[in-house]
Amino acid sequence: MTLFTRTPRVLLAGGLAAALLATAACGTGDSAASAGASGSTTLSIVGFAVPEAANKAIAAEFTKTPEGEGVTFKTSYGASGDQSRAVEAGLDADYVHFSVSSDVTRLVDAGLVDESWDDGDNKGVVSRSVVVFGVREGNPKNITSWDDLIEPGVEIVTPNPGSSGAARWNALAAYGQVIAGGGTEAEATDYLDKFFANVVSLPGSGRDATTSFLGGTGDVLMAYENEAILANQSGQGFDYVIPETTLLIENPGAVLKDADPKAQEWLDFVLSDAGQRQFALTGFRPIRDDVDFGGTVEGANDPSNPFPTVPNLLTVEKDFGSWSELSAKYFDEENGIVTKAIIASGKAE
Repeated sequence: MTLFTRTPRVLLAGGLAAALLATAACGTGDSAASAGASGSTTLSIVGFAVPEAANKAIAAEFTKTPEGEGVTFKTSYGASGDQSRAVEAGLDADYVHFSVSSDVTRLVDAGLVDESWDDGDNKGVVSRSVVVFGVREGNPKNITSWDDLIEPGVEIVTPNPGSSGAARWNALAAYGQVIAGGGTEAEATDYLDKFFANVVSLPGSGRDATTSFLGGTGDVLMAYENEAILANQSGQGFDYVIPETTLLIENPGAVLKDADPKAQEWLDFVLSDAGQRQFALTGFRPIRDDVDFGGTVEGANDPSNPFPTVPNLLTVEKDFGSWSELSAKYFDEENGIVTKAIIASGKAE
């Protein structure tokens, strides 16, 4: 079963690994920090689309350090699942930054990433955010809660779970908020059916979903908080609502087994206060509460309080167990709860 999308993209059948590799290569380019001296080290970064601006900002700071001197970057960004499959199929990578841990696990199973990749204090997580609702200027449909999303006539844009990690966070948040409110699994499943019945666009990635929404599609965009902040910073912004119950997004990063030794120094810098500061300034919530980013983030609803406390913040570990447990339950290509909701909506092919 291939999930529906209104925009052309590579299908996710296993026999199309070569096409996936070619597609990912099309998104490859030099970062803003890539101009270096002859004989310098080039690190290949493969990631999901949303953190591209943050990684470029971190790279610019890294090259100012002794460890980063002479380092240049080759980058490829796209939908998280597609990028993971492309690396498995042979796309060159020293460091991967994906939306969900299961996309790194795929590379562990393929023998490309060490099993201990998530043993550190950060458990493999390099960036964080929360699921929010992007709305039109002035919030004309008065979208403030999850119940508002399933009202008749509300049109939702969310990425495709078949390719996008962002889509999986969104779907889990939609399901989990019902359980957190005292609902049963049957009621949560019913909510997903109503949610996907209101979906009008399932683009390939979180970034593509934002582009679709900015182009005029839909009333509500399911998005990362940082994606909304970054869009505002770039002058293409939209209002956003942080619901009282939402899900903490935790994005993994890992160094491949055969990576250049500089890749570990890059990862160390990404996890440092200096690296996390750049994440914060581009809208991500730092992985540690004590990171000093100056206290102000332009583009946030309140720049002086850019990352407000969420009254009821769900996490995968606390509310879903683990990615290995939830992947089959929710996203199995035939019997996953989310997959079935999309099929029931008529938006599958």
